[in-house]
Amino acid sequence: MSILIKPIITEKATADSELRNCYTFAVNTKANKVEIKKAVEAAYGVSVEKVRTINVRPDRSTKFTKTGIQHGKTNAVKKAIVQLAEGEMIDLYANM
Repeated sequence: MSILIKPIITEKATADSELRNCYTFAVNTKANKVEIKKAVEAAYGVSVEKVRTINVRPDRSTKFTKTGIQHGKTNAVKKAIVQLAEGEMIDLYANM
């Protein structure tokens, strides 16, 4: 089971990393905070102070087309906001 799926790079997440030293990751929906902390420390070699998680519900949509009504939904996602210790840093752009 892969815990960390990918880092989330948006305006809000980038500002959070610069100002508060918090990094946002998309994680496995069944992972808990302890597993996320160990995965980040192993992957990036940093010390984690705090982990906050968010379960994002799927969005449902309805489209009216020529063939009838089409229903759809997106996948549910779990996000983790990881706060690092003072002086620690993750360079997310180095692997690109």
